[in-house]
Amino acid sequence: MQSRIGDKGATGVVREGLFSAELAAAVTGARRRAVRDGDRQADTAHLLHTLMEADPAVCRAVDGQGEGQSVRLLGYLVQRTIGYGLRWSGTVEDSGSLPVLLACRAPGWSPAAAAALEGAFARARARGADRAEGTDLLAMLARDRRCRAAEVMRRAGTDTGLLAADLDLMSRDLP
Repeated sequence: MQSRIGDKGATGVVREGLFSAELAAAVTGARRRAVRDGDRQADTAHLLHTLMEADPAVCRAVDGQGEGQSVRLLGYLVQRTIGYGLRWSGTVEDSGSLPVLLACRAPGWSPAAAAALEGAFARARARGADRAEGTDLLAMLARDRRCRAAEVMRRAGTDTGLLAADLDLMSRDLP
């Protein structure tokens, strides 16, 4: 299903037709979640949370780490939303994956989130696809060891290195 998202706020990547419907829903949901939480920017944890809610393939990939791991991770993300995340409220996520100056180019997104979105599209292109899937974004989040999403995954018991490797193997089978 083709995405009809016309949002250009993340980077030059988030444009109509470049993300699957599930990934477009997650991107839109992450922005809404950040606003609702009172955060200045949507960060990688916002993306991970909405991605888990919007894309069953992402949950299946996380469950490859162990039966029920996606439920455990989603529970941890909910806990972050209702209290744990307050520590991060109003701060800029900078995982070091790219210069903070990108935040000026991608208003409304943390630098790490913008890099993950761009990386998801580049990953899709590398496997010959026209649209990025949720698992492309999940792989980018798992690879950036210093982003909030990876921290949340690790705290929930997910081995982010193994998850990224599993997603790389899976991507060879995708169009």
